[in-house]
Amino acid sequence: MELRFYKYHGTGNDFVMIDNREAVFPKENRTIVASLCNRHFGIGADGLILLENDEKTDFKMVYYNADGNESTMCGNGGRCIVAFAKKLNIIDSKTVFNAIDGLHHAKIEDSIVSLQMIDVDEVKQIQDALFVDTGSPHHVKMVENLEAYPVYEEGKMIRNEVYGKEGSNVNFVEQINENSFRIRTYERGVEDETLACGTGVTAAAIAVHNTQKTDSDIIHMDVEGGKLQVHFKYIQGKYKNVVLSGPAEFVFQGTINI
Repeated sequence: MELRFYKYHGTGNDFVMIDNREAVFPKENRTIVASLCNRHFGIGADGLILLENDEKTDFKMVYYNADGNESTMCGNGGRCIVAFAKKLNIIDSKTVFNAIDGLHHAKIEDSIVSLQMIDVDEVKQIQDALFVDTGSPHHVKMVENLEAYPVYEEGKMIRNEVYGKEGSNVNFVEQINENSFRIRTYERGVEDETLACGTGVTAAAIAVHNTQKTDSDIIHMDVEGGKLQVHFKYIQGKYKNVVLSGPAEFVFQGTINI
């Protein structure tokens, strides 16, 4: 079977995108998903995303990690599928789409996509860090000298030993100034550090506000692959109208036999 694919990235967090509105992709075959994401023998990506028809919204997003397993929400993937939907002429500048964690509103202007994330009602203390669920589970730890920090080694340990088989994404954050931070993330499913993680950036922004590292409701985040921004409304201890913004860019398209 010849499969047409599109490659997108959001600040270096890259995805294989497939238009599956005709339901031709073999979704039950996790091996195919993993092989397409393989950087040596496939297209290469942090994840694979299917764009599908949805009865109530513009489209549905189905997200798979690079290991082939269907996963929870992906923020940068969500921003990339908005750009993909625009390229396919499904949407113009605004959209509402369905994902595993519910409905998402988004808008796109040039290459910048602003994606509304889920509200966050609870921030938990876990050891010397915080746990925040932003559609995907995230462990957020403040550190110093992030450049030299053993992100892979400690991230892998925390992902497995603290959170068990189900695991969690693990974020290490260093403050730059009043409302700017740098972040590096170990992602479960990829089982490695990625250049960016949208749900991780969102979780970290909420965590630094929750711990009073900043009182700003607009947080700038430097990721390994570029810059992202999170803004929200903090209302009676809850985070509402959470929006993740940044570039989502088309890289190339092609066909591959599966």
